[in-house]
Amino acid sequence: MPDEPANLILEHLRAIRADMAEMREMQREHGHRLYRIETGLAGLRREQAADAEGVAHVEARLDRLREEVDRIKRRLDIGDA
Repeated sequence: MPDEPANLILEHLRAIRADMAEMREMQREHGHRLYRIETGLAGLRREQAADAEGVAHVEARLDRLREEVDRIKRRLDIGDA
């Protein structure tokens, strides 16, 4: 009889250890998943920056074209229709 409570306690401790090991593994997996998410997000930010740079170049070219068209209109004395 006296061994039964000790065995019960050991059984509970083993169950707690197993649960903790499972929780540690889940936490490790979540850490890896979070790392992959952060890496993917950094890649998206780089792509977004590259896209913004491309848009800025196109806008600058459009501005130059507008200036040239305005200058041509002034030379030909053409107003907006």
